Amino acid sequence: MPDIVILLTIAGALAIGAMSPGPSFVLVSRVAVTASRPNGLAAALGMGVGGATFGMLALAGLSALLQQVEWLHLALKIVGGLYLVYLGIRIWRSATTPLVMDEMGAGRKRSAARSFWLGLVTQLSNPKTAIYYASIFAALLPAKPAPWLMFALPPLIFLIETGWYAIVALAFSSSGPRAAYLRSKTWVDRVAGAVLGALGARLLVDGLPSRAT
Repeated sequence: MPDIVILLTIAGALAIGAMSPGPSFVLVSRVAVTASRPNGLAAALGMGVGGATFGMLALAGLSALLQQVEWLHLALKIVGGLYLVYLGIRIWRSATTPLVMDEMGAGRKRSAARSFWLGLVTQLSNPKTAIYYASIFAALLPAKPAPWLMFALPPLIFLIETGWYAIVALAFSSSGPRAAYLRSKTWVDRVAGAVLGALGARLLVDGLPSRAT
């Protein structure tokens, strides 16, 4: 199979993974709708950097390391799970706090840098992302891939992750979704907080060692 076809096939698989609903989608959409379009795009950029980082780690053999060093994998799951639970609780607790359009237009005083780091940390909170990338690479990359193909993969992941979440940010920062959010803020925030908390709890359960009976 030609290398360019391999690259396009991997791109398709990575795009499907990026578009799957999860904590990243919840976070970027909420930042875009509660803060501002630049904040949402900054969070999307953080997602792209986090994805590219995991892609480089997957290519460097992180998946094999996590499979060999079980405690490290479990520790990453627990840390990531705790972060998502914390984020979910924080969003849930602020659900009843009213927002006004002036605060929204000012981005609620949140800097783009803060939104970037929030996106980056959220992306890096789930080590399963690196394992997903590694599984795609293992399935689709040839035994001896061309050097240019290896160098092209991290930027490709960055473009896919950033591009998808930029679309999410642009969609949710428009007037229609923002007005709908303001009308239903309490329930939307509670659903978002519950989803993030549930995803974090699942990571925690996966990270806790099971007791053999």
